[in-house]
Amino acid sequence: MTTTACCTRPTAGTAEPIDARHGLRPEQLAQQILDGHRLHADEALALLRSPDADTFTLVAAASRLRHHHRGTQVKLNYLVSLKTGLCPEDCTYCSQRLGTDAQILKYTWLKPEQAVEQAGHGVAAGARRVCLVASGTGPAERDVDRVGTIAARLKQEHPQVEICACLGLLKENQADRLRDAGVDAYNHNLNTARSHYPEICSTHTYEDRLATIGRAVDAGLSPCSGLIVGMGETDEQLVEALFALRELDADSVPVNFLMPFDGTPLAGRWELTPLACLRILAVARMTCPDKEIRIAAGREMHLRSLQAVALQVADSLFLGDYLTSEGQGAQDDLTMIRDAGFTVVGAQVPDSRSDSPTIRRRGAGTEAAPNA
Repeated sequence: MTTTACCTRPTAGTAEPIDARHGLRPEQLAQQILDGHRLHADEALALLRSPDADTFTLVAAASRLRHHHRGTQVKLNYLVSLKTGLCPEDCTYCSQRLGTDAQILKYTWLKPEQAVEQAGHGVAAGARRVCLVASGTGPAERDVDRVGTIAARLKQEHPQVEICACLGLLKENQADRLRDAGVDAYNHNLNTARSHYPEICSTHTYEDRLATIGRAVDAGLSPCSGLIVGMGETDEQLVEALFALRELDADSVPVNFLMPFDGTPLAGRWELTPLACLRILAVARMTCPDKEIRIAAGREMHLRSLQAVALQVADSLFLGDYLTSEGQGAQDDLTMIRDAGFTVVGAQVPDSRSDSPTIRRRGAGTEAAPNA
């Protein structure tokens, strides 16, 4: 497996910053994109390889596109894991993979009432889309019926909510049945570049993924497809993946940051920095300027204190927990969105300020340890 870290600072032999290569600044490039320009591969590479010191200039440029196409709104999504673990696929990044030693929850299908109840918590917190996810290669016919039942009940209780299914590889007519049950969108990530795919999975192919997305689109489902970064891909492969997503014309593009679970082949792999993650999101926005760019799994671990800055280019995020890992507290997310000057699609975010400061009772003059 290649070990070239993505989005590192420029070194000898790598692309020069965009200014030097093209005499073009990121803000000028953003204006050209607004005027109809489609980002070129060499431009994307140069942006990804911008020095850390230029990252916020790039973010500001990409922010123009975000605000032009998506305004100040943030769309909240909520995951319900219908079936977790025990997957026969061998994807190297996944804590649910075949033979994993990751100490995750493992359970079979939730009952429809359990799934709807779980989804209700996310809706109550402001989620506009509920993602129904099940581990495995793909759904059996009875699994499609299960998800259809859940979707129908969820629509009855929350008719304003979008439903996205993520069930793996689809067979003929399964997407049509999901649509008829009330499912609005289908998620199936490309995950990485075609050229890198054999390095991360051997039990299915990149073409299998494309075929499933095609079936979803043919059935009239909104395509949701993104990637996972930090898996050893090169900068060129990252651009290859982003451009493939652009050609796919996915309506929403989730950007996941590798969570290197113990017990998986990618355990201990740390290639990303918060600034690199910002550059990746900014280039995703400049590649797919009018699409929903979603900050997905791993944001808390990799963006850390810069999560609010990432909202300047991304307009969507997952609220609460992920499939096998816990996320940032929902109230913390809502406060972050509000404090950054954004609004939640279809929801009011309450002011979470406390009435009075907390009195110090630790450190100097006390027996308690200081906050240091």
